[in-house]
Amino acid sequence: MTARPGTSSTRSRVYITALFVLSMLTIVSHEGWPQSAQPSPTLGLQEQGQPPSPQQDQPAPAAAAPRENPGLINEMGKLFEKSLSILPPLKSPSGTVGDLNARAKDAGDALSRLAKPGSMVSGRVVCPVAANGTPDCKTGADKLCQSKGYKEGNSLNTDSAQTCSAKVLIPGRARKPDDCRTDNYVTSALCQ
Repeated sequence: MTARPGTSSTRSRVYITALFVLSMLTIVSHEGWPQSAQPSPTLGLQEQGQPPSPQQDQPAPAAAAPRENPGLINEMGKLFEKSLSILPPLKSPSGTVGDLNARAKDAGDALSRLAKPGSMVSGRVVCPVAANGTPDCKTGADKLCQSKGYKEGNSLNTDSAQTCSAKVLIPGRARKPDDCRTDNYVTSALCQ
């Protein structure tokens, strides 16, 4: 499956990649890579043969405002902020569920407009045999719908059963091919 730009899959990958890079940089920054060189404190000790430095006699200057550090971490932070500003904000779970519900309702409305208005009825009406010997279940569906007060209908479900004459029950009588027939029935129809 290929993710299209702007999909939640693409956003998730960007977030995961950015979080991974940020976590790696956080680990690296705690490892002790100095961002700027600072003199080590001497704790008032001097090496032999060196005159006292003028800095020790003067009070420490006030901490100056930190200047922007053009190091790797700073650049990665800028890249991370830029990538987050491009993406639209993520929705809350309730907002996502609300969107899905609205889409499902729209789809249901569209389907109901496509289907013809009508009602489904149940019953059992035989399908008459047409001239070519096949069952005519459209006529059976019409009869079922007319019995329920509708004008016409279309068959939804059918059933078939074998109907035999009473001659089959006579003991010792040989069965003939025309003793039984198969009848088809409409059991449910969509009526209009």
